[in-house]
Amino acid sequence: MSKRAAAALVAGAMVAVLSACGSGGGSADGKDSGGRLTVGFSQVGAESGWRTANTKSVQDAAKKAGITLKFSDAQQKQENQIKAIRSFIQQKVDVIAFSPVVESGWDTVLKEAKAARIPVVLTDRAVDSEDESLYATFLGSDFVEEGKKAGDWLVKEYQGKSDAVNIVELQGTTGSAPANDRKSGFADVIRTDGKFRITASQTGDFTRAKGKEVMQAFLKSQPRIDVLYAHNDDMALGAIQAIEEAGKKPGTDIKIISVDGVRDAFTAMSQGKINVLVECNPLLGDQLMDLVKKVEAGEQVPRRIKTEEGVFTQDQAAAALPTRQY
Repeated sequence: MSKRAAAALVAGAMVAVLSACGSGGGSADGKDSGGRLTVGFSQVGAESGWRTANTKSVQDAAKKAGITLKFSDAQQKQENQIKAIRSFIQQKVDVIAFSPVVESGWDTVLKEAKAARIPVVLTDRAVDSEDESLYATFLGSDFVEEGKKAGDWLVKEYQGKSDAVNIVELQGTTGSAPANDRKSGFADVIRTDGKFRITASQTGDFTRAKGKEVMQAFLKSQPRIDVLYAHNDDMALGAIQAIEEAGKKPGTDIKIISVDGVRDAFTAMSQGKINVLVECNPLLGDQLMDLVKKVEAGEQVPRRIKTEEGVFTQDQAAAALPTRQY
């Protein structure tokens, strides 16, 4: 063999090795250089304390399980998640997991993942697709049930009273599963009694700043507000600031119902500023990693896995606060 031919063979071998490694040190089959399972995870963003806790849970669980995690923050933009998923497909990860920003518009990219034979796990939020073969399973809360729990508390709170109850609603991100479902679940319960009236409803994008801004507008436009129903704690906490700045007492002048159950909200509830918290558990990391392993191994898993959650009132706040992990 000539020196030129030998050199060409060596160069070709080096190219093959580099191609197999790909970006991030992975191998052609998606596993990292140590043969560990590789998961691409696209997170909604960091819009709330709940989301931050959810991210940390996933990252910690992956490390504990010996799984290589390729993480992407979508900054609450669907186009960023679609780009991330396509990047995971190109990197040939073993499993893709993501919490979708909104419910619709996923079929095209999920079909691409299916064609690449990469299973997809939905976590925290669902997608609106007629083709359920595009994802292996969905792990998360029942947002409709959360809305119903909020409505149940309200009905019980005003039981035996006939005066009209004026409600303002801070919705989550428009088009997102929790916003759609928490709204519909709540409405299903309160519509059975004509005294409950939602006089204003607007998105606060699940953020504290936007929750405060929208609540300020509600206080100016609504002659009387009896109840605030917030789709998450960060919006509720922002609204509390607006209520106090308007010279009113949150939890007394305006009763507050919120969803999530983060530590800051429990603190506010222990101070009498929130009346009830419907829990939505963000600590899904361990369950997710267990599912990822089963899905990658080809095991059958339930199509829908619900998390167990409770409802907390003011008299439970002080006792529950020290145990809150998020």
